[in-house]
Amino acid sequence: MFVDSHCHLDKLDYNDLHNGVADVIEKAAQAKVTELLSIGVTLDAFPNMIEMIAPFDNVHASCGVHPLDVESEFALDVLQKYATHSKVVAIGETGLDYHYQPETADLQKLRFEQHVKLAVELNKPLIIHTRNAREDTLRILRENHAEKCGGVIHCFTEDLEFAEAAMELGFYISISGIVTFRQATELKEVVKQVPLERLLIETDSPYLAPVPHRGKQNQPAYVVEVAAYIAQLKGVALSEVAKKTTENYRKLFFR
Repeated sequence: MFVDSHCHLDKLDYNDLHNGVADVIEKAAQAKVTELLSIGVTLDAFPNMIEMIAPFDNVHASCGVHPLDVESEFALDVLQKYATHSKVVAIGETGLDYHYQPETADLQKLRFEQHVKLAVELNKPLIIHTRNAREDTLRILRENHAEKCGGVIHCFTEDLEFAEAAMELGFYISISGIVTFRQATELKEVVKQVPLERLLIETDSPYLAPVPHRGKQNQPAYVVEVAAYIAQLKGVALSEVAKKTTENYRKLFFR
């Protein structure tokens, strides 16, 4: 069994590729992907996402505002309300992205701090996006005691030093289809070094489809390709990667 620990079910193509969420989940099940975590990126989109996944016991959600969406409508009390929904097992996607929107850095840091404090208060893990913001990401996590709630660095593309610092705070390292890309040489080396006990797998669908699906829209069924590539890099059986990453997912999000 496999788990897709990070997908955006409300952003998939339901016009041409899939006949609704049930179809996506069935395709995932056929690939032995049995649990999904649908990630929130704005507050205004959250109610629709929850409605989409409500019928499915094996699909849970996170609630948060993505660093590239920090200028979207926001109210802390609304975030707090949504974060206590029975389907919500994590806070985020939150974090910092100075690559695409350095001009919103101050607002990103404010929102990030608000998410971390809420996660600590509710004892729900954080889902972190970070790009070109290593120092500030770690500083905000440390200053706001994120070790109390833990979480995951999603779609990991940083170096081993960052991975080790995150793991010291109790965070997991989540690997996406990027690891299968030919140019991702540093990430491949990081995956070799990070213990299986600290790894998660994800699609980030509809984005970042792994080889051999690159160029197509990603979907949860394709997380198996990520697991297979990790198994190859680490020289272990695919079944071992499936077992460990599923155990890690449950330990982090369903404690």
